[in-house]
Amino acid sequence: MPFEYYFFMSSAFILGAVIGSFLNVCIYRIPAGVSIVSPPSRCPKCESRIRWYQNIPIISYLLLRGRCAVCHVRIPLRYALVETFSGLLFVAVLYHFGLSPATLVYWLFVAALLTLTFIDLDHQIIPDVISLPGIVVGFLCSFAVPWLSWTDSALGILLGGGLLLAIAWLYETLTKREGMGGGDVKLLGMIGAFLGWKAVFPVIFFASLGGTCVGVPLMLIKGKNSRFALPFGPFLAAAAVVYLFWGQDILYWYLSFYR
Repeated sequence: MPFEYYFFMSSAFILGAVIGSFLNVCIYRIPAGVSIVSPPSRCPKCESRIRWYQNIPIISYLLLRGRCAVCHVRIPLRYALVETFSGLLFVAVLYHFGLSPATLVYWLFVAALLTLTFIDLDHQIIPDVISLPGIVVGFLCSFAVPWLSWTDSALGILLGGGLLLAIAWLYETLTKREGMGGGDVKLLGMIGAFLGWKAVFPVIFFASLGGTCVGVPLMLIKGKNSRFALPFGPFLAAAAVVYLFWGQDILYWYLSFYR
């Protein structure tokens, strides 16, 4: 492969890892209601400021052996994982969409999904400060993606948010308890805005399948009952990424059974 290919791919990974470092700040601070701009990054235990050379994505974590340089408290592995996942996703988006406006759009999309995933895993919430602006941004970005019309995006918002809202209402009506939070509804609305209405049903299907495959074994292992709370947002996000890269192939494969 030409040198330019490796240059752009490595640059995408570095950019994604740097963005992932910022996403770690968002994941930690947004649920706490703290500004993501100031104060500068610091150790949560000794509050010593993290210098720039101690904040190089992935590399600093390895050199510091996962510990604060001052008080030596352990730094969660999640920080390096978020940076790594972000870098890999940026590479995957560039590989799939090439040098096009769609790449910028879906870099933004996967960064938002990654942030929401880890916030939901930690706190079982999906902050409106990300999902609601994400819906608006996804709709506006539809004008930059040739295969996604603004009507597809608008229908994706309505169908995504409306469908999960109807499912949540039906579940609560039948069981008399809340089974799906409003954050999941808004997240699927954001996914519909970025991917269009055709993505809504496949995303729900794969998210439900993933949730079942993970949730049922966990309930059996931990001895939990049907009230066991498992955040659904990470499964919606993972299903959205699957559809982003392989959605059309999946649809063609499915429709081939009816030809």
